[in-house]
Amino acid sequence: MSNTQTTIGVIGAGAWGTALANIAARARCKTVLWSFEPEVAEQIAQSGENKKYLPGIRLDSRIEATGDIAAACRCEILLLVTPVQHSRAITAQMKPFVKPATPVVLCSKGIEISTGHLMSQILQETLPQSRPVILSGPSFAGEVAKGLPTAVTLAAADADTGRRIAKALNTSTFRLYLSDDLTGAQIGGAVKNVLAIACGIVEGRELGASASAALTARGFAELIRLAVALGAKRETLSGLSGLGDLILTCGSMQSRNMSLGAALGQGKTLAQIMQERQSVSEGVHTAKIILQKAAGAGVEMPICAAVHAILHEGRSVGQEITRLLTRPMKDEIT
Repeated sequence: MSNTQTTIGVIGAGAWGTALANIAARARCKTVLWSFEPEVAEQIAQSGENKKYLPGIRLDSRIEATGDIAAACRCEILLLVTPVQHSRAITAQMKPFVKPATPVVLCSKGIEISTGHLMSQILQETLPQSRPVILSGPSFAGEVAKGLPTAVTLAAADADTGRRIAKALNTSTFRLYLSDDLTGAQIGGAVKNVLAIACGIVEGRELGASASAALTARGFAELIRLAVALGAKRETLSGLSGLGDLILTCGSMQSRNMSLGAALGQGKTLAQIMQERQSVSEGVHTAKIILQKAAGAGVEMPICAAVHAILHEGRSVGQEITRLLTRPMKDEIT
């Protein structure tokens, strides 16, 4: 199937959804971008720019922006790019319009707080007739929308489905590497957001590059332990959707999660930070549930526990730094 014959429906017109719609249109797919906010769809249609979520970037004129979710859901391939905590409600809205066996590419990173479910599990419950696929990896929306070089993981249980989607979305600057490890791709994308908050705190407290590198490496060890305990392949976490995404998110203030951590490190409260933002920092939500999943899997995650304590238990940054640095000595590889 050629790209000119492929129809792509993008559900969610935030920064990342808009960037992916731009990729699909540049790949010469017929692209329908649905926005929960009708005024955002209207603005994109009129101005060729998502001024609210992706300002300053000209979008491909072939994108059809709409407030009609049915129009997007009738496409051959769907990209679900809504915040994780709202995805169950959105997929319920989609259900009457999605054809059986339609691939739904899950592009948001996180874990549902109320259930502890991954995005693929939410989809199995709300759209059981669809085929879940995971897109994850080191990718800032603005860079992707501008056409800067990016490589990501595309995880699909069915190899033919994965190849079909990769062929449809591939461009000269957007490369997709195939995997069959849906669990690994999702855990990597979710946990790195919590670790990015920790790295942001290090930045905000001006603790130095050495501390940041140590925290990233030890955080990566936590990520691997949890993912493998939940059934992921270790090699997946060494790839784009694990280590690659971790390096990006823990090394740039473009990351919403890292910049939130930096603000915490500088002394702001979570409430103050959230009042100043309209974008979602998914690591705040993931920190609430990740320790429950770790406990259930018998996995210790001290860095993630420290982030949770700062965000949700009223512990101070100084207290948690001291606690981490005074933990009992142990072998690096256990």
